[in-house]
Amino acid sequence: MAKFFGNLHLVLVVGLVAAVAVMLGYGASAPVDTNSVFRWLHAFFGILWIGLLYYLNFVQVPTMPKIPAEQKGAITGHIAPKVFFFFRYAALLTVVTGLVIAFVNGYGHTALTFSGEGSVNMIGLGMWLALIMAFNVWFIIWPAQKKILGIVEASAEEKAAAAPRALAASRTNLLLSLPMLYCMVSANLG
Repeated sequence: MAKFFGNLHLVLVVGLVAAVAVMLGYGASAPVDTNSVFRWLHAFFGILWIGLLYYLNFVQVPTMPKIPAEQKGAITGHIAPKVFFFFRYAALLTVVTGLVIAFVNGYGHTALTFSGEGSVNMIGLGMWLALIMAFNVWFIIWPAQKKILGIVEASAEEKAAAAPRALAASRTNLLLSLPMLYCMVSANLG
């Protein structure tokens, strides 16, 4: 049992097989179609993205100043690069799956332009907030973190300047995640 749970990829494959079994087993009451599969993927990637956003803001960033200098290399050299890999690709895949859902269901353009009503406009607001957040991940946080973590060459001054930019963008995403999540769970679109 320990060997099974020690293998992340095996656990993910078995989880995927279990999800497919549920889809097939309950297909009569919950049809499996493009919409349902993309909603499931959107939820998975969104949980991964926002979960890592909250991990970074609630755990890693506040804890780093308390970690002795000789131990910080374990975080910056091993954990943080992996976190930021999953963080940025979860952001990308959340946005892509969300856009697919919106366009498959016929409200993508209407939501993005706020030319619908009620829940469509609420989804549009959530989409725009998520797009801003994904932009922050890819074009502010990640470039700054590459300098901070030593993935790209940067002087001490460049690293010092990158840290406040990364923190401000990350905290902006934390702030925007709250109304974005409200929009997404409250719109109740088909």
